[in-house]
Amino acid sequence: MRRNSVIASIAIVMLGTTVAIAQGGDARSARSLAASCANCHGTAGVSVGDVESLAGKPREEIVRKMQEFKSGARPSTIMSQLAKGYTDEQIDALAGWFAAQKSAK
Repeated sequence: MRRNSVIASIAIVMLGTTVAIAQGGDARSARSLAASCANCHGTAGVSVGDVESLAGKPREEIVRKMQEFKSGARPSTIMSQLAKGYTDEQIDALAGWFAAQKSAK
């Protein structure tokens, strides 16, 4: 009986780790990166102005748009410059963090 409890505990930890990795790794690091986005996209990615909200957007959409900004394929005034400063891993972490936030509906 004890062995089953240990196996179940290990499975739960591994599942939690897998979810964290799938959402972009270290949530604190992603949150710190996302703090600089708040100036335009609002706290936790919920915009109160004309700039697009990021909270609750699909991760893949955020990654795609950021990569388009980074490559210059998507025109912008500031985002293309900002996106060039992020590594692919940081973009993935940001996308995971914003995707996990509640959108303001």
